[in-house]
Amino acid sequence: MEKKSEYEGILLIDKDSGCTSHDVVDKVRRCLKMRAVGHAGTLDPIATGLLVILVGRATKVSQYLMSLDKVYEGSFELGKETDSHDVEGEIVAENPIPENLSAGALLEYMRGFIGDQYQIPPMFSAKKINGVPLYKLARKGKTVEREPRFIRISSFDLLSYERPTASFRLACSKGTYVRTVCHDLGKKIGCGAMMTSLRRVSSDKFSVGDAVTLQELAQMNPSNIKKLLIPVSTAVPSFAL
Repeated sequence: MEKKSEYEGILLIDKDSGCTSHDVVDKVRRCLKMRAVGHAGTLDPIATGLLVILVGRATKVSQYLMSLDKVYEGSFELGKETDSHDVEGEIVAENPIPENLSAGALLEYMRGFIGDQYQIPPMFSAKKINGVPLYKLARKGKTVEREPRFIRISSFDLLSYERPTASFRLACSKGTYVRTVCHDLGKKIGCGAMMTSLRRVSSDKFSVGDAVTLQELAQMNPSNIKKLLIPVSTAVPSFAL
């Protein structure tokens, strides 16, 4: 019989900007003093918010939890395009914002992205072509053909708009590159756009409001950490460990 570890379940972490999802996994491993730690869906270094961490035998439900729909809040700047589709990339184009682009007009453009569609992954992404991550090719100045992937955008709401910046809330299926949605939106408008911030607020029933930061986790004793762990049976009733 497989040995049960001291810690087991789903841990919700509120990720800081500037670190990778793998960095978070490494820090949780060190904090819990165990190797069996994984995650259910990455966040780019620029992004903050909900990272679903799997501890112990809960790593077995990774694929299921990765498939859940996500909700994000973020912002973009109109008039600029970058090679990475976000503010961390190199600016490749700058164009004037249409004078008549009101908040209402911008929202109409955004609503045009709601529904089933195919999205071409950005070159600056971890998606692999022949075993090589696209971002490694992009850093060498190379561009290769990428196969479009099916995504679904359930909602795309405008939270605020003050030229040239807008904030938004977007609900989407797994595998959606939100920065590419912002980039493609800018293309539709004709002036370009780059994502300037992103925060994952939920993944299906999991909310960032129930998450803890790595700093908070590091200060907790084992008993309190165990109280944070969500049993796999609660999240995935049909899955038997």
